[in-house]
Amino acid sequence: MAPLIETRDLTLHFGGLRAVDGVDFILNAGEIHALIGPNGAGKTTFVSLLSGRRLPQSGSVLLEGEDITRLPAHLRVRKGIAYTFQITSIFPRLTVFDNVALAVQSRGTRDLAAQTRAALARVGLAGLESQEAQTLSYGHQRLLELAMGLALHPRLLILDEPTQGLAASEIEGFKALVEGLVPETTVLLIEHNMEVVMDLATNITVLNFGQVLATGTPEAIRANRAVQEAYLGA
Repeated sequence: MAPLIETRDLTLHFGGLRAVDGVDFILNAGEIHALIGPNGAGKTTFVSLLSGRRLPQSGSVLLEGEDITRLPAHLRVRKGIAYTFQITSIFPRLTVFDNVALAVQSRGTRDLAAQTRAALARVGLAGLESQEAQTLSYGHQRLLELAMGLALHPRLLILDEPTQGLAASEIEGFKALVEGLVPETTVLLIEHNMEVVMDLATNITVLNFGQVLATGTPEAIRANRAVQEAYLGA
């Protein structure tokens, strides 16, 4: 059985900056896989290549063995790849309900209201349906974007810095939510909060200067000397 997502020699340079430099990566279905690394390591660029928001200069992206390297982002969404952004991306003047309803509607469902409310309840935003999205706290805006992603019923959910701006109690709720997504949804988590990473991840890939420094279990990554020196502060 092919991995859910695989990249082979994936490369994207910006002038002399090697943002993603020959990355080989495997993500298996039903796991929570964390992608970590120092600022500027290439994490957000890499997931932009996975989601189709950027196209590589060379290399390939495979979805269950199918080459999707040149497939645009909206068609990757239809194939089940959802991406929540590092910088919150919502419709600020629409209500909380309407933001999620747009995502539900894109799937052509008939149970629009029920599924919208279910997605909001799942992330803890029940009761805020009529509020304008721009009036939410930053942490609640992050949760709204997560609800929009979940409303797509994705096979792969890419979460880019999802706990940024969340209170401690909200982070605990977020961890429980993500754990409840698998095995139906595979999660790729880009996160700086190492407690969240170590608590949630099945496997971890470390990027540094656009290249894979190490991949392994949380225990193996914690003990890896090169990772300690590059990222964990040894």
